[in-house]
Amino acid sequence: MAGDHSRVVEVPRSSRAVVFHGAGRPLELVEIPLAPLGCGEILVRVGLCTLCGSDLHTYHGRRKVAVPTILGHEIIGTIAQFGPQAPRCDVLGQPLTEGDRISWSLVVHCGECFACRHHLPQKCQRLFKFGHEALKPGRQLTGGLAEFCVLPKGTTLVRLPAAIPDAVACPLSCATATVAAALRLAGDLTGAVLAIVGAGTLGLIASAMARSQGVACVLACDVALERGVQAARFGVEATATPADFSTLLANRTEGRGADVILELSGSAEGVELALEQVRTGGRVILVGSVLPVRPVTLLPEQVVRRCLTIQGIHNYTPDDLVAALRWLTTAQQLWPLERLVGPTFPLEQTKQAFAWASTHSGFRVAIAP
Repeated sequence: MAGDHSRVVEVPRSSRAVVFHGAGRPLELVEIPLAPLGCGEILVRVGLCTLCGSDLHTYHGRRKVAVPTILGHEIIGTIAQFGPQAPRCDVLGQPLTEGDRISWSLVVHCGECFACRHHLPQKCQRLFKFGHEALKPGRQLTGGLAEFCVLPKGTTLVRLPAAIPDAVACPLSCATATVAAALRLAGDLTGAVLAIVGAGTLGLIASAMARSQGVACVLACDVALERGVQAARFGVEATATPADFSTLLANRTEGRGADVILELSGSAEGVELALEQVRTGGRVILVGSVLPVRPVTLLPEQVVRRCLTIQGIHNYTPDDLVAALRWLTTAQQLWPLERLVGPTFPLEQTKQAFAWASTHSGFRVAIAP
């Protein structure tokens, strides 16, 4: 449905935003003037922003970003204003107008550099990444922890169907699209046994999405065995701790191991477990390894003799974002995706939101400016 002009967003002179100055330093709530939009830019009023695991890593100093910055990249919002020559259609060709609710790609790519021409737009040489950019004059509203966000030229846009609730749609631009990318690399899952190492938000989305692709069985491994109850709601047949995971897989696969393993924990132990428990000829997709960890033990002879495929995926392509959105249109009726998002905090309570998220792993926390 095209935009309803009765929902046109009033544009104030400034936007409140929460600025991150570095781990251990106080968050700062500031007013940022709204500058005139540049060529191809779109101003969006942020409706909801969920805190991703990488936001928590940054907040606690486990990963570095340029500061000062505005964190938050899992964002949905409504179009408030179009800049000159801004696109009036989303990536699917659907018309866009003021008041439309949209989501958009985590990264903005140029479409012309070597990486873009070789099907790696998320590694663009002119990469812009929401929630990761240092504040610069004229380019300050670049993250979701603000009332408004400015989308640069080249942002991949998707108009959100009205039937998808905000809490379900918000993780689309990171968690859900990243899972779509990982399963794309996994290949045909028809009749396969899929194992997931790390039964957090991405793991549960992966299980539900794999079910729609004909997987025969999904098994999960997590250090927190209590996550098994939640995992079962998303199609996971059984969950085991790392100590018991090999036994679980052996019993379910006649000793062969999993056909495909998604490693989502990012721990060195999780990577080693995935390499050990995948079957001969199987695939290991590394997704969670976005922080420095100790080196893992890898025996090249075993990779060769067992005919293993090991592949990493970081972020996703515009096609993955589209695939994730299409999946959501039906999946939100089949799976309790709203359960993946915990409480919603106002912008003024961003510190409390980070505190809650830091002690309730496996859930997203939402901030509604």
